[in-house]
Amino acid sequence: MDTDPVHTETYLDALTTESVDPRYRDLDALSIPDLVVTMNEAEAQVPRAVRAALPQISSAIEGISGRLALGGRLFYVGAGTPGRLGILDASECPPTFSTDPQLVQGIIAGGPVAIIEAVEGAEDDDAAGAAIVAEHAIGSLDAVVGITASGRTPYVLGAVRAAREAGALTAGISCNAGAELTANVDFGIEIVVGPEILAGSTRLKAGSAQKQVLNMISTISMIRLGKTYGNLMVDLRATNAKLRIRARLLVEKLTGVGPDEAEAALDLADQHVPTATIMVRRGLDRPAAEAALHAAGGRLRAALDG
Repeated sequence: MDTDPVHTETYLDALTTESVDPRYRDLDALSIPDLVVTMNEAEAQVPRAVRAALPQISSAIEGISGRLALGGRLFYVGAGTPGRLGILDASECPPTFSTDPQLVQGIIAGGPVAIIEAVEGAEDDDAAGAAIVAEHAIGSLDAVVGITASGRTPYVLGAVRAAREAGALTAGISCNAGAELTANVDFGIEIVVGPEILAGSTRLKAGSAQKQVLNMISTISMIRLGKTYGNLMVDLRATNAKLRIRARLLVEKLTGVGPDEAEAALDLADQHVPTATIMVRRGLDRPAAEAALHAAGGRLRAALDG
C-alpha cells in the first residue's frame, strides 16, 4: 500500500511523487529484462537526490545526535511505508549497536497492526499523531523525525507539531519540494526523487530515498555516541554462537592476542567487547576497565587512550 492520503485531484496534481511520467506509459508492455533495467535506471536517481540534500541531512544529524548524547531518545513517525521504514531502522539499532530498545523507536499510524496490513484512515488522523507525543512522554531531550513522501500526511504533521510544542527537536523527511512538513519542523529534509516508475507508488524511489536518510541518521548518530571503533561495530555483547565468534575476532583484531586469550578476556568481561579489549590492552581487571569505559563516555578509543 502506498502511504500518503489522497483527498482531491488538486492535491495529487501538486505532488511530483504522484505525477505520471510519460516515459513509462508502455510499462505493462515491456519484457521482464527491460522492466528490470528500467527500474534499475529509475532507482539510480535516488542517490543523486539524496546528495542534493546532504547539508540539511548533516544539520539534522548534528541536532539529533546532540539530544541522544544528553540522554534523549529518537522517534521515527510515519504512516504506511514510511512508518514501516522507521520501525525497521529503529529495530536494527539494538542488535547492531547494543542500544536499549527505548533509545530509538519507530511509530506507525494505526499501531502495530499497520506494520503488516493497511489501517484505513489512520494516516489522516492528526489528533492521533499528536496523542503519541504525550503517550511516549516526549520532551525537550528527545528528537522526533517525521517521515512522509508527500510531506503532508496529517498523522505525521500532528506528531511533529506536538513534539515541537513539547520542546523536542524535530526533523522531517519528505520527497516533494516545499513540503508542508518542512515548515513544521526544525530541520526539513526534502529528497525530490520525481515521479515514480509506477505512478504514485511511493514505496519505490521515495521509499529508497527515505531508507538511505534513515541509515545515515541512525548510523552516524551511533558513531557519534561512541558505538564504533574506526569502522568496527565494537559495542557488542555476544549472546549467541555467531556473535561469540564475531566478538572474539574483534578482540583479537583490537588487541593482537590469540583466540584463547581473547575468549578468556570475553568470559571475564561478560562477553562485552569494549570491556574485554580494555582489560587486555591496558592490563586492567573488569571493574577498572568498566570504570575507564564509563569515564570515557562509552567511547572505546578514548578509554584505550587512557
